[in-house]
Amino acid sequence: MWLLQNSESESERLTFRLTPGAVKTIGRVAGVDFIVDAALVSRVHCRLEAADDVMTVVDLQSTNGTYVNDDRVERGAVKAGDRLRVGRMEFMISRSLPPEP
Repeated sequence: MWLLQNSESESERLTFRLTPGAVKTIGRVAGVDFIVDAALVSRVHCRLEAADDVMTVVDLQSTNGTYVNDDRVERGAVKAGDRLRVGRMEFMISRSLPPEP
């Protein structure tokens, strides 16, 4: 499972989870999968496509861009340890491995 977590205080912390195969959108309006009501986030900002070993982020023509490790991307791969920034909100990317059988 992929985890995205911002570094805000406990009361303002956001954590999003994606299982492999999931396709989710980030934005600030109802109808997106992950709502981020923060400065400079577009209504429908970007799309996340989760696979087993990599997650792809696709900018959806956002006004202020989508960044992976401070590099603006139209489409880019993210992995555990990377930083994803939408507007002024930055998320750390990590992996939660399934329990052993």
